[in-house]
Amino acid sequence: MRNKAFHAILFFLSSVLFWSACSAEPVRKQIAQEGKGYLETVDGYRVLHLKGSPEEMGYQHGILLRDAIRENVGFLLRGDKEEGLEFQGIKLSRSMIANMLTLRFEQQVPKRFVQEMKAMAKGAGLTDVQVIGTNLIPELMHCSGFALLSEATAEKKLYHGRVLDYGIDMRLQEHAVLIIQEPEGKIPFVNVSYAGFIGSVTGMNAAQVSIGEMGGGGVGQWEGIPMSFLVRMVLEDADSLEEAINVFQDNPRTCEYYYVIADAKVDSAVGMKAVPEKVELVLPGTWHELLPMPVKNTVLMSAGDRYHNLSQLVAKGYGTFTQETAIRLMDAPVAMKSNLHDVLMVPQDGILYVANASKDGSPAWKQKYYRFDLHTLMNEKP
Repeated sequence: MRNKAFHAILFFLSSVLFWSACSAEPVRKQIAQEGKGYLETVDGYRVLHLKGSPEEMGYQHGILLRDAIRENVGFLLRGDKEEGLEFQGIKLSRSMIANMLTLRFEQQVPKRFVQEMKAMAKGAGLTDVQVIGTNLIPELMHCSGFALLSEATAEKKLYHGRVLDYGIDMRLQEHAVLIIQEPEGKIPFVNVSYAGFIGSVTGMNAAQVSIGEMGGGGVGQWEGIPMSFLVRMVLEDADSLEEAINVFQDNPRTCEYYYVIADAKVDSAVGMKAVPEKVELVLPGTWHELLPMPVKNTVLMSAGDRYHNLSQLVAKGYGTFTQETAIRLMDAPVAMKSNLHDVLMVPQDGILYVANASKDGSPAWKQKYYRFDLHTLMNEKP
């Protein structure tokens, strides 16, 4: 009995600390400016603002995060040394693989993204191959996500959670950056990203559409648009859930990927399996052979024991979830040891909470969550 009381007190105190931290006015400091773009920190977290044409946004990115991009790209293409990697049965260096990927994909990536990457390379003082090759690395790698529709939450708002389990040893967390992007003639969006990457695996746009990706198999099936650029297309082109789905249905796809996509305007979401041959949708609360424990008014995507744990936790807390308790759904055992970042998005309000793994490799779910308000960050300069 005492043990239960102790845990109840501990939970209460952690709740108070969480909301005290989140309700405090964030400390914003502008660091540098380049053209229409600028770099700031929000409570110490890097936030990069990009605005304009693809070339303008790429150059802003390259100039404002030059040192971080160079360090990130250098490590991802070389590691601690220029060791060989086994790639499709051949021993190759990482830089050679990057060159192969660039030659393979450059004609398949939408032109505006190639222009943005080349402008970033110029700003950062790197070659086009170094930047483009690094941006294609996600195609070599092969996480959990959920959407809780309004009836499943206490405040009757859609929550979209995203757990990225993705190689902490790649040191991406050292170069974490939140990108607020306002492309010319397109929808503004926020991208939970890393220095030097223009694609996305986690993001939300100003039209209340949010998306998170999970990797599957199919490495080498590359006759299409790389996954991270399809996600980016959703963020800047999709004004609705239907338009987001169409991005995947109407464009050639690579490998095997899974997605959770939500639209808070209509309080709906889907799970998606996308392979080169077809796109398969899982509607909220529906059974699928890979997802045999559905919960009404939710989309739950994970695998194995992580999926079973997520489903049980959601069923137990159905209708009571707050933003804080929804965040706790992304703790272990749903998250893995390789938990690189966790994000809870509340698209209706333009709010997101972000945690990254620590430099020493401790998973994201154990770290501090930073709260960001997309509308404030877009409309008010520090």
